[in-house]
Amino acid sequence: MKATKTKSSTWNLGLLYTSSIDPQIEKDMIELEDLAKTFANTYDVDEKKYLEDDNALLSALLDFEKIMEKADAKPFLYFYFLRDIDSKNELASAQIAMFQSRLAVCENKIAFFKISLGTIPGKKQRQFLSSSTLINYRVFLERVFDDAQYMLSLPEEKIMNLKSQVSYDMWIGGNEKILNQQSVLWKNKRIALSQAMSLATQMPKREDRIAMSKAVATVLKSIAPFSEAEINAIVTNKKIDDELRGFAQPFDSTVQKYRNDPNVVRQLTDTVTKRFDISHRFYELKSRLMKQKVLAYSDRVAKIGTIKTKFNFENSVSILKDTFGKLNVKFADYLDSYVSSGQIDIYPRIGKKSGAYCAGTYSNPTFVLLNHIDDLHSFTTLAHEMGHAFHGELSRVQGPLYSDYSTSLAETASTLFESIAREDAYKQLNDKERLIALHDKINDDICTIFRQIACFNFEEEIHKDIRSNGFISEKALAELHNKHMSAYLGPRFKMTIDDGYFFVSWSHIRRFFYVYSYAYGMLVSKALLRRYKNDPSFWSKIEIFLSSGGKASPEQILNEIGIDVSKSGFFEEGLSEIEDDIKELEKLSSKI
Repeated sequence: MKATKTKSSTWNLGLLYTSSIDPQIEKDMIELEDLAKTFANTYDVDEKKYLEDDNALLSALLDFEKIMEKADAKPFLYFYFLRDIDSKNELASAQIAMFQSRLAVCENKIAFFKISLGTIPGKKQRQFLSSSTLINYRVFLERVFDDAQYMLSLPEEKIMNLKSQVSYDMWIGGNEKILNQQSVLWKNKRIALSQAMSLATQMPKREDRIAMSKAVATVLKSIAPFSEAEINAIVTNKKIDDELRGFAQPFDSTVQKYRNDPNVVRQLTDTVTKRFDISHRFYELKSRLMKQKVLAYSDRVAKIGTIKTKFNFENSVSILKDTFGKLNVKFADYLDSYVSSGQIDIYPRIGKKSGAYCAGTYSNPTFVLLNHIDDLHSFTTLAHEMGHAFHGELSRVQGPLYSDYSTSLAETASTLFESIAREDAYKQLNDKERLIALHDKINDDICTIFRQIACFNFEEEIHKDIRSNGFISEKALAELHNKHMSAYLGPRFKMTIDDGYFFVSWSHIRRFFYVYSYAYGMLVSKALLRRYKNDPSFWSKIEIFLSSGGKASPEQILNEIGIDVSKSGFFEEGLSEIEDDIKELEKLSSKI
């Protein structure tokens, strides 16, 4: 397939606005504010006919949908992206705060609508749900009626909305800003903290990994006093919110938001935790392959050898276009467009946010942030983010109300495309490198499933400790981190107290209980891939899933294509695949 030329390695935010002073920014914000104001003036009235009449409700829902189409808030996204590529951009930080406040006001103006719908008596709810007039909004109404049990009064909801910025967003933003401004001195050269953290586990020499890890830990410990205050503040705030809304467990609100079955989520976390012996077995093998009796925390994703084959960005794009184009040519076209249009910010630099993400919304272009360093992991990360991007593109067909899919399904799509791409990447490797790559694949599976469930358990104990004791110290956070990481890593690892301070930079624990979606997504994607390999025609069903957006719960969407995650033993099937890979690695390594 023809190579795509990369015009720029940084985002072209001109796809949103010409500059940070583009007058269209204010016009777009005013348009959203006017829509919210008009909606409130029309429907927040004493006589709410839409609570009793099908046609009146349809009219209200059509107008509400127009607001949702603009609710992606392009002005906010623009400055959010600016800050993520330049943490020192003070204008971006100020504008984010301002637009968050204005968006909160907009949300408060329309908050009455869902609260009012939630007051509809059960009998009338059932009539609306069976109405042919409202058929396109049935799922939306079902969710509103279900969420009503956790809703507060309108004045209380407005307070909750207004305080979220100072009780959560500013704390998170502050911690990220401090992290993004940090650097580490390594061999007389300043490198971004995000890059140093990656190198701390990727360097081929163990002494370098340990030294870099210590250097990173020193920086993280210097930030820890702020992170201690941040975590206590946001977790305490969540405790208050949960108590007011009636959520019994700390993770209940996340499961409700992601529309998963709580029983399935608990089955997932329990199943994976009980099978930590699988990750222990892998790390026992890893220690033998590395010829180390004791492993350090920085060794957890260390290589057992060097894959000299480079995956520079242009080559990675070329491979992925071929790989994904064979599934459906539109996937290659999407990737080609992202690259040529400047929708991918590619390389790490000081001041840029660490890690990787894909940000796609119904009415705005998709943007992908990478920190590409030309290795196999960078390649699989690009494939992972493309999975998110393709899922978003195909889900637009569901319209503004249903295009936003569950996070657990988002991780299903991303890990599916990552797994497919990984197999093609192996074709670029020689036999020795394929052995190394098999090790790396298992290592990635262990991190995606076992590490993330260990993080879920870590989070759960943080929340329970703060709810019971009122406060948790940075030292206690570090100790809890080590306790739960040791649980999945196993006896081969010797953790130090400084290792525990990696909680400072772990953004996932700030997105409360989000991490279970990684394990859910990976294990479901393994099931999809099994079926596709057995029957290539199954890809058409996978595209049904990719195009479903949030039109139903994750479990319902998967059931539609023949995947029953509630079935006893479902998650064990995926875990057994990892065991099979470990056995294969044991067999291959015995010949070395």
